[in-house]
Amino acid sequence: MDLGAWSALEWLALAEYELLLFAGAFFLVGALDEFAMDAAWGWLRLRGRAKTYTVNRSDLRYRALSGPIAVLIPAWQEARVIGRTIAHMVEVWPQDGLTFYIGCYRNDPATVAAAMEGAGGDPRVRLILLDRDGPTTKADCLNRLYAAMEGDELRSGKHTRTVLLHDAEDTVDAAAIALIDRSMDDCEFVQLPVLALPHPASPWVGSHYVEEFCESHGKALMVRDALGAAIPAAGVGCAFKRDTLGVMSIGGEGPFAGLSLTEDYELGLRIDAAGGRSRFLRVRGDDGALVATRSYFPATLRGAVRQKSRWMHGIAFQGWDRLGWSGGAVEHWMRMRDRRGPLSALVLLTGYLLFALALLLSVLDWAGYDRPWELTPALWWLLALNMAAFGWRAMMRFAFTAREYGAMEGLRAVLRIPLSNVIAIMAGRRALFAYARTLRGAAPQWDKTSRDDHPAPTLGEPAGSVR
Repeated sequence: MDLGAWSALEWLALAEYELLLFAGAFFLVGALDEFAMDAAWGWLRLRGRAKTYTVNRSDLRYRALSGPIAVLIPAWQEARVIGRTIAHMVEVWPQDGLTFYIGCYRNDPATVAAAMEGAGGDPRVRLILLDRDGPTTKADCLNRLYAAMEGDELRSGKHTRTVLLHDAEDTVDAAAIALIDRSMDDCEFVQLPVLALPHPASPWVGSHYVEEFCESHGKALMVRDALGAAIPAAGVGCAFKRDTLGVMSIGGEGPFAGLSLTEDYELGLRIDAAGGRSRFLRVRGDDGALVATRSYFPATLRGAVRQKSRWMHGIAFQGWDRLGWSGGAVEHWMRMRDRRGPLSALVLLTGYLLFALALLLSVLDWAGYDRPWELTPALWWLLALNMAAFGWRAMMRFAFTAREYGAMEGLRAVLRIPLSNVIAIMAGRRALFAYARTLRGAAPQWDKTSRDDHPAPTLGEPAGSVR
């Protein structure tokens, strides 16, 4: 065969054929993985092992705590949101056993001022000014807050029972703190659901997180919990027994891995590996609202790509390096799902290239230049199975989103699928390049994403009953 004599049309047709085989095969593998998760969730629901319980909000809001709880909140350049976060927390969590540790940097006076204003003189709020310029990493800030908590324990003689993590932009649920306190009686780590709120100023980019968290925290984490797999900490709404963190210190720096870009995710898996009991706590109030941490997510394309590339770098690349593969078959499955992000980005990119090429060849076909190949029965079935899988995936995305935010948001979730894929592709490229730099000796770079908007003023009364 004289390849040099091939026409441009024949080369394009060959590229289309090869891309179709690659993308079709890997899309089908991914679809089978997702269908297995859907089937596991459905089976567990039928057996009553993936149940969302209901609690009385009034009974929980003012329930006394079983022991002191420290809330750690790192903050770098968060002047626009930190004040509202603190003001909301101290209002809806009135318990005396709480201490809020807010980590600020000496070269960020705006955040310091906003945090002080949000505290409103509440004696439970401790502003910790780090003795170095920011930004460092989130793990470094958390370790310094943890050290400040230890210092307070030595001075007061009171031992903290629970350590709770939150971010500077979070809106907490009024029932959450008592629910966490009660749940720590029989486990070492508790994770509450996280709900991304539809962003009024960014209905496409900022709101595409909505459906992702609705599915992951409405299905995947419930399956992990029910099957006994390790539960990764989400970094917010996650609580740990103080004594457990005390034995998780890494090289004397503290319990949070300073070199990890996803120290929260890693900590959840490390606790499970050490034999700690974990629990994903999905509960609704008697008003129907999920007891969860709510917030807006990055509203710009650049911010979303930066954030997701950090997640992908930390979970997929660093997770493989730092945590490896341990546990049984279920744990291997879950870690594979966690780390498939870069491969998924490549497959998605291939799919979009295939779409563009198929469109070009269709135009040429319409102009009279016939394709030099035809679909075989095997390829036809491959395409048909992929189309059916996409329809199923869209239906599931609609259902989980509509359950929390109604049918219109569920429909928008389906329409946002192409944009979500583009963001994943861009994040995958950025994460791969960042990881490659670390292989050449560069330190991991913490791509922090700042938020300009906070939902607390729009939540209504009482603040903790937002749906």
